[in-house]
Amino acid sequence: MAQLGSIFVFAGFFSSYPIRVALVTGLIVAVVSGTVGTFTIIRGQSFAGHSLADIGAAGGSAAYLVNIPAIYGFIGINILAGLVLELIGIGRLRGRDLAAGIVLSFSLGLTALFLYLDTIASTTTNVTASLLFGSILTIQGSSIPIILAVGSVAIAIVMVLYRPLVLSSISKELALAKGIPETKIAIGYLVALALNVSLTAITVGAILSTALLVGPAVIALKLTRRPGRAILLASAIGVFVTWIGIYLSYDSYYWPPHNHGWPASFFVVAIIFALFVIVDTTISVRRKYLVGERAENI
Repeated sequence: MAQLGSIFVFAGFFSSYPIRVALVTGLIVAVVSGTVGTFTIIRGQSFAGHSLADIGAAGGSAAYLVNIPAIYGFIGINILAGLVLELIGIGRLRGRDLAAGIVLSFSLGLTALFLYLDTIASTTTNVTASLLFGSILTIQGSSIPIILAVGSVAIAIVMVLYRPLVLSSISKELALAKGIPETKIAIGYLVALALNVSLTAITVGAILSTALLVGPAVIALKLTRRPGRAILLASAIGVFVTWIGIYLSYDSYYWPPHNHGWPASFFVVAIIFALFVIVDTTISVRRKYLVGERAENI
């Protein structure tokens, strides 16, 4: 196994075209996830993000059937589903959860059908594994412009809505009292979330995309309560774990005993989980120490 210290000089790493494409894609997706994911946590809509990831699988599998890039399928169905979820469950958290459950169940049925048809039609690729668990190392360079465009739109939505979105996320009652159009803000946010989930789905897969969406944001918000700082920190964490995941996936080809590369999505999710455990444990220990110190002083 190559030493981690040689990450920047490891023979063939940066000279590999798929690696360079994966690094650029990972950078874009991580920054978008850090931006949108922070508000996903603040607004308490992690379940909506997870639901859209699963719902999007129906669009991605349908895209394979008609031989177009999966991202178009993810984007189309996720935006539609996001609007449906907001309109059906508008103003009521319980209503939104029920709406998500209904739409999710129907979309999973469609996904099962489309994946079955994809499997019959495909003789060269494992469509199910690629769709559900991601394939960032197989993304084509020609996809970068659409990925950049989608990511830019998602970030632009958040930046345009930033101040009212922050207030609405913290207190809907105060936002309404100040005349902020909560419904329009919620719909705008869900469109950004749908675009973000579409990007994470093509990098770490529909099933694992929630980890990249909420993981770095959760860690960031444990370290700072300011939304602006949390966005920057979450983006940095996302880029770090994604790039390290890509490197480990590349390097794992040389690991014994099988000489087959491990999926980058596994490493990305595993590193996010490890960082969360470390940060959460450190904060808990520090909090207990401070409480004990104060008790002694009393």
